[in-house]
Amino acid sequence: MVTKHLQAKRLRSGKSRPSSAHGEFPIAHRRDEKTLPCYAPRIAFRDVSRATDTRTVRAALVPPRVFLTNQAPYVLWPAGDECDQAFLLAVLSSVPLDWYARRLVEVSLNYFILNPFPVPRPPRTNPHWRRAVALAGRLACPDERFADWAKAVGVPDGPLPPAEKQAMIEELDAVVAHLYGLSPDQLIHIFDTFHEWPDDAQQRPWNDRRDRTVAILRGLA
Repeated sequence: MVTKHLQAKRLRSGKSRPSSAHGEFPIAHRRDEKTLPCYAPRIAFRDVSRATDTRTVRAALVPPRVFLTNQAPYVLWPAGDECDQAFLLAVLSSVPLDWYARRLVEVSLNYFILNPFPVPRPPRTNPHWRRAVALAGRLACPDERFADWAKAVGVPDGPLPPAEKQAMIEELDAVVAHLYGLSPDQLIHIFDTFHEWPDDAQQRPWNDRRDRTVAILRGLA
């Protein structure tokens, strides 16, 4: 059974290599097979990626009881909670972070590239931190498989109308840009240098998205 193999591998890793990611968890946690990462939602990202793709960092919240291959590395959480996960997902899914990643990624996104990424660290009392958590948490939970995780974050689960979903994505980009301390002009530069579109028909929606996102950023205090 796959879970038996994963549990044995986790125990070996934590015992033989204390510096491993699993080694950061208490031994009681590692010994409990029910705490295997595959039993809970987790953030995964696509390993195969290029700076010339329409997006370079493709991160998502994977539903529980799903197994992943090497092409989908995931994030472990020896500390923190679901809200911290939602905030990291907000940053990883944003255009500002992706623009930065495109300066480093050639053909693959791995932990050696991901780990040093600059991530804003505002206090949890920051209203923009809370808004990023709410937006990313809601966007990450399209159905009932994420119900428990969504409840922990304080958001509903279920599908979103396309227009509402797009508006939330644009607000999330603006909120993350604000947390990075970016000005409207800097955010415009990020959008304008993000990707070379093959023609005006494909670039026009991107420019419209840029304008709406920058307008939101201008309204943030």
